[in-house]
Amino acid sequence: MIDMINEQYKYSELTSKIKGCAMTVHSELGNGFQEVIYQRALEIEMNLQNISFAREQEMPVHDKNRQIGTRRVDFLVEGVIAVELKALVAYKMCIWPKPSTTWRPMKWK
Repeated sequence: MIDMINEQYKYSELTSKIKGCAMTVHSELGNGFQEVIYQRALEIEMNLQNISFAREQEMPVHDKNRQIGTRRVDFLVEGVIAVELKALVAYKMCIWPKPSTTWRPMKWK
């Protein structure tokens, strides 16, 4: 695995472990699943790596030192790193022009 630790950042070692877990999950499952599937798989992987976390942790949201609401994060890892997963399902659509009997390949000079 690529070394992702950067001592310049306070929680670099922990974030490196989290990224490693996420990369393992992605390499095992691939693309196309709902977010909850990846959350469950990441939960299993972090347990296997002995990383402590809380699921669906509610956290306060502040603006100008005032609490303006709360939000729920997917994982709060070791009480210091919030992890939010986003699953993207991308569809590619290729539209080809209708074949034409007048089409000829170009010759390059």
